[in-house]
Amino acid sequence: MKSRIEQALASAPEALSTHLAPIVLADDFDATISEQQFDELLNATNLSDKELRVALLPFAAAYSYAPISEFYVGAIVRGLSGRLYFGANMEFFGVQLGQTVHAEQCAISHAWMKGEHGVKDITINYSPCGHCRQFMNELSTAKELKIQLPEREEKSLHHYLPEAFGPADLGIESGLMAEVKHEFVCDEDDALIQKAVNAMNISHAPYTNNLSGIALEMDSGRVFQGAYAENAAFNPSLPPLQVALIQILMSGEQFEDIKAAALVENSQGKISHLADTQSTLEALNPDIPVSFVNV
Repeated sequence: MKSRIEQALASAPEALSTHLAPIVLADDFDATISEQQFDELLNATNLSDKELRVALLPFAAAYSYAPISEFYVGAIVRGLSGRLYFGANMEFFGVQLGQTVHAEQCAISHAWMKGEHGVKDITINYSPCGHCRQFMNELSTAKELKIQLPEREEKSLHHYLPEAFGPADLGIESGLMAEVKHEFVCDEDDALIQKAVNAMNISHAPYTNNLSGIALEMDSGRVFQGAYAENAAFNPSLPPLQVALIQILMSGEQFEDIKAAALVENSQGKISHLADTQSTLEALNPDIPVSFVNV
């Protein structure tokens, strides 16, 4: 990962490379840039807000995990807090292509799991596909969301998705990333299961009621959580496993180092992620034990 970031630094304008290197090469860099750091980079480089975000895209794309297509896409979202979050596309050998994560989904979920309750804008290497436009239309901030592409003027999401179908068409008022706290509890003593319940309690599943969460423990002892992100069009929904894998990818850890997994689902849900979770984890590392609880 660091070598690809170093390659991006070598190709960046000197003023940006000089001031960005201490940030992105730091051992504790978490693929985010604070509002203060961004402002300092604006002053140091004399770039506009748009120009700087576009110039940062190669650093987001450096996180891409694309062993099938070898097509590397980066995305950057700005949360309501002003912090910027990197994202990149993810593909997995040996599982159906539906388990793929697009860069836009990655950046949005990265921000969500780090506590953001909406995003202001998103900057992307390439024009978003229909799948991602629909995914973004689920967001709590969809009506205000701006999309920035290289060498183009900033446009609204609804410029790219006119006459959109979304949550309101199905009578749903709360969007993805809106601040919620479901009240599921579990009497299991296992700490990993309790982490999964915590993720479940911020999940978004108004169409199937399969509120669900996962927790992945690493060999290092770190634990990464993922909450289910459901979509009005169903197919762009992002399972909790993928949301957790995003956090691993953006932290710089390796999927092969997953030690254990715990998945928790609502017993009243109309679907289940268990089979797909098991098959995807098995493709990454066949020795990962998966605990499963319905609550």
